[in-house]
Amino acid sequence: MQIASIKMPNPVALAPMAGVTDRPFRQLCKRLGAGFAPSEMVTSDPSLWNSRKTRQRLDHAGEVDPIIVQIAGAEPAMLADAARFNVDHGAQIIDINMGCPAKKVCNRMAGSALLADEALVARILEAVVNAVSVPVTLKCRTGPSPDHRNALRIARIAEQSGIQALAVHGRTRADKYRGTAEFETIRQVKAAVSIPVIANGDIDSAEKAREVLDFTGADGIMIGRAAQGRPWIFREINHYLETGQHHPPPEAAEIRQVMLEHLENLYAFYGEFTGVRIARKHLGWYSRTRPDGEPWRKQVVRLSSAREQLALTEAWLAGEDWREVKAA
Repeated sequence: MQIASIKMPNPVALAPMAGVTDRPFRQLCKRLGAGFAPSEMVTSDPSLWNSRKTRQRLDHAGEVDPIIVQIAGAEPAMLADAARFNVDHGAQIIDINMGCPAKKVCNRMAGSALLADEALVARILEAVVNAVSVPVTLKCRTGPSPDHRNALRIARIAEQSGIQALAVHGRTRADKYRGTAEFETIRQVKAAVSIPVIANGDIDSAEKAREVLDFTGADGIMIGRAAQGRPWIFREINHYLETGQHHPPPEAAEIRQVMLEHLENLYAFYGEFTGVRIARKHLGWYSRTRPDGEPWRKQVVRLSSAREQLALTEAWLAGEDWREVKAA
């Protein structure tokens, strides 16, 4: 799969997710087979660019190419400035967020709320494309609501505006994450445009990835929630797409290495106080991989030090009596 002149290592991407796809998680997923991984969305509001959260989202040190930064906002000129700012800070591809259904984003007429105003969509896309020399991509949903699916028109606007690739989540804004994703609209989008189309939504296994690619004709797929606690899913999907065979599941020793390295990277990136708290949700997701995960999760999320968090995790992974590890 290729976006403009940039060739992707493979067509299986990590979907951008606010509060999840930070640099440590992107690096982990890329190491385990994600071909590309856009950042968490970065605001187009320049008054927030010096905030700690935005500075961390702009930190790509040591990250494997391609560096893809997703920007969010509703004002064309501000989004154009944000695109230039992020290119100056290392972005090799700019992705525009028109897919987030979160109320706090949509209330500002950003994210998937933009899909209801096709004229504004066109102005935003043209402004950002004209602002930077790197490829610009778009992530969107199938429309504002099930009775107003307009992804086909959005896709044509995107292609005419110079967008180089389009990722489509198979739900509308109104659906949020309820129900099941529908792929018929993505199939129609792929048939209507010549730019690469990436299918997203409910792809949680190698078989599902193959099924979605075959049905939609998409050029690639995006994995979101299914990667939470299972970052090796990218390797499994790539192997299946290439060979038709299932990749062996990770052994206990590899899971231990992945989890402990992930924790250490979170502490190093955020500092201990924030890193421990960010780690809690990841540990909760990892806990779903084992039948004894829920009682362990309930205890590990109460801990407030990196030392205790690591100790409890190591004991659990080693099959030891982790209940003996006491919280301070």
